[in-house]
Amino acid sequence: MVFSSSVFLFLFLPVVLLVHFVLPRGWRNAWLLGMSLVFYGWEEPEVLPVMLLTIVVTWAGSLALARGGGRRRLWLGLILAFDLGILVYHKYWSFLGDNLQALAASFDITMPAFARVTLPVGISFFTFQAMSYAVDVFRGDTTVQKRPLPFAMYVALFPQLVAGPIVRYRDIARSVEDRSIRLAGFASGVHRFIIGFAKKMLIANSAAVTADAVFGLETANLTAATAWAGVLAYTVQIYFDFSGYSDMAIGLGRMLGFEFPENFRYPYAARSITDFWRRWHISLSSWFRDYLYIPLGGNRRGAAKTARNLVVVFLLCGLWHGAAWTFVLWGAWHGLFLVIERAGLGSFLNRSSPVWTRLYTLLVVVCGWVLFRAENLSQAGGVFRAMVGGGTGDPLRFPLGLYLAPDVLLVLVIAIPASLPVLPRLAARLGADSEAGLPGRWRAASVAASAALLWLSVMELAAGTHNPFIYFRF
Repeated sequence: MVFSSSVFLFLFLPVVLLVHFVLPRGWRNAWLLGMSLVFYGWEEPEVLPVMLLTIVVTWAGSLALARGGGRRRLWLGLILAFDLGILVYHKYWSFLGDNLQALAASFDITMPAFARVTLPVGISFFTFQAMSYAVDVFRGDTTVQKRPLPFAMYVALFPQLVAGPIVRYRDIARSVEDRSIRLAGFASGVHRFIIGFAKKMLIANSAAVTADAVFGLETANLTAATAWAGVLAYTVQIYFDFSGYSDMAIGLGRMLGFEFPENFRYPYAARSITDFWRRWHISLSSWFRDYLYIPLGGNRRGAAKTARNLVVVFLLCGLWHGAAWTFVLWGAWHGLFLVIERAGLGSFLNRSSPVWTRLYTLLVVVCGWVLFRAENLSQAGGVFRAMVGGGTGDPLRFPLGLYLAPDVLLVLVIAIPASLPVLPRLAARLGADSEAGLPGRWRAASVAASAALLWLSVMELAAGTHNPFIYFRF
């Protein structure tokens, strides 16, 4: 089930919220767990055991870890080995098999085909949440949850289950045990959900029309103009798709009494790649920082080892996103620029004009999205060639107007200010307060704008224009 579906909006969500409100507090976690399992298993019930097994092993293992005395490291190692084993088997087994077969074929060796393994939706997200809980219990950063039901609800909680943000148990432990829902918080959640829903339906889906059309062409048919149009459209699509999902997840959390961490802070306004990763998919980058980069030594052991740690982290970050060499190279691309910035480019950028530093950052990010979107390395290479003028496409046969309809072009133009901190600055000038929101004279206009966005988004949904979230496959 996805948020941008009629079943979710008009059946699942109203039922969940209504029953959650009327139930005694002691029953709310059980209700959310049950409905989260329904949400997750709606289309693929056969993958439910994978998540349930992760929950049981991580919970029971963490209990043993908390009581383990001198065997705490052993228990932590067993939990992490199991959780990583589940992730590697389901996500990378086929990738490993394909590459081993290709290697064997280059030596004229015949290998039996590897069995294809079903990839459970969102496995990277709930596995990382489970592992962060076990590590935090080991470090003493959170208290072990002795009851299985609240822990299961934390891992399976439907708003952030399949596409994040990655929520650490210590951040919502108090809300898991006891939470209250206030009208202001619920209203804030509704508003945040509508913003995310509109991002997805009105901007991301429109940009996807151009991105999918261009990346669906044979690279031999690309011109420089069509290649750039497709890549820029995808740049818009992935940001509004993923940040829209995060907004909806955060909004749903508030409606239910949880406060999830922010996952995006206008990343396309970043002035360096280092700054970009402080703003993009924050819950993932902070996870890698706290559970991998710092344990590897961070930046405390000299420039060479810092560079090594950055490269290792971002190679694994790329692989986390998908079992393909394009994702590995995407991670390496970002890791390379992080190393270069730490070696001296970052100091230069800090002294440079914000206009040029933002253009540099956007160029690096946009080129990286080519690797992220391409089906394979061959397609990525063809798109890059076309972008620098090496395309062989016929502009008369494949004119730019064929892929940039007026409505799509309008959406892309709107997306530019919408991806920058324009509205927050405007709200600040109008006297908005972080807790109370806009002052009274503007609040009615804000409610009306939200209602209009919801209506337009629902109309798009009714027209059948929605598509699955990009990050569902991760």
